[in-house]
Amino acid sequence: MSADRIEELKRRRRQQWLEVLREQGLGYLFMAPWAIGFLVFMAIPLGWSLYLTFNKVKLTPEGFDYAWRGLGNFRDALLLDHVYPVKLLTYIQEVILMIPIIVIFALFVSLLLNQSFPGRFLFRAIFFLPVIFATGQVLTELFSQGAGELPFIDQYNVKPLVQQYFGPRFAEPILGILGKVVIILWYSGVQILIFIAGFQTISKSVYEAVRIDGATPWESFWKITLPGAVPFIGLNAIYTIVDLFTFPLNPVLEEIKSNMFKPDTGYGYASALAWIYFTIIFLLLSVVFLLIRKAALRRRRV
Repeated sequence: MSADRIEELKRRRRQQWLEVLREQGLGYLFMAPWAIGFLVFMAIPLGWSLYLTFNKVKLTPEGFDYAWRGLGNFRDALLLDHVYPVKLLTYIQEVILMIPIIVIFALFVSLLLNQSFPGRFLFRAIFFLPVIFATGQVLTELFSQGAGELPFIDQYNVKPLVQQYFGPRFAEPILGILGKVVIILWYSGVQILIFIAGFQTISKSVYEAVRIDGATPWESFWKITLPGAVPFIGLNAIYTIVDLFTFPLNPVLEEIKSNMFKPDTGYGYASALAWIYFTIIFLLLSVVFLLIRKAALRRRRV
């Protein structure tokens, strides 16, 4: 190939790159702040945290001292620690029980708020207000004053009854849920909004058609409303899982924080606990996502 031909190919390739950059450069420019922020505040800290899990980290006057432990931190967390696995399993049991309660409660309230009645927008705002005000510090202060518990649990001696009928293994998570019932009310605002938005995607002509055919409101709910809300049930389940596992009064997160500053554990061990916690959340989200996908495929076939 002659030198002129090679130079021509280089010139054409350079023009193609300039054309692609001209067409897509503006898009990359808008993405740049997010990409830089993700790299600096997410990717690098996550990678550094993963590196710490394989080390024994000590804080010395000269800085951090690292001693390679391999999988030692994970082994200690799962086999030798007598506090973290208990708190982790207990809280997972509570979350698995709370997810359907929150989703069903939000679905029920959204059905009521989706009806036409005077002051509907005011009631929608009332159910959403706790989402705005219930920050971590507010919840901590309310629960420290006993405002997050229901008085009938102690008033009617519910704890011995739960322990008697459900056994000591399941009584603790059930009592934990009863002690956080107020949180279920506070943490349903976003789910209610998602359900209400989902109901708006169902055409009113469908309801009019089945009403003409003689369907009752109960039949309309089971045949139209509930199947149409299946994708939003999955979306709310995923949102609720993330919301509960990052709850500010989460005992697992408190245990991880407490291990960060203990001289015999430190940042390395705390990072291992955090990654175990993240792995369990990721697996749970994957299971929910697969169930949603399976339900969506079945719905398309129907």
